[in-house]
Amino acid sequence: MGKFDPAPTLAAGLLRLARDKADITQKELATAASVTQQSVSSYETGRKEPTLPTLQRLLAAAGFEMRIHLEPLDYHDATLKAFMRTLPPSRQAELEAESRTRVENQRQRRIQGH
Repeated sequence: MGKFDPAPTLAAGLLRLARDKADITQKELATAASVTQQSVSSYETGRKEPTLPTLQRLLAAAGFEMRIHLEPLDYHDATLKAFMRTLPPSRQAELEAESRTRVENQRQRRIQGH
């Protein structure tokens, strides 16, 4: 799993980001948070999901805190999905292909440091 691969879970993504920003290894994070390196690896790959207190402890060990707040529900995704169903299948396929291309181009730019 590479540094720029999408994270399988929210916790995995937060841990990877915190570790990357702190410039520490899984072993260093594990030691600072009093967990095993294998646990950190399992959390970052999505094989295991940390409890909220464990996630907070891991992030704190990397020098970060997680702030959680409530926002009104965003219906954007459901609305977009409903709109897509109104389009002919060929147009749906075109838009989905364009979206995949755009995402891949953005990913390549991140990898190349642009």
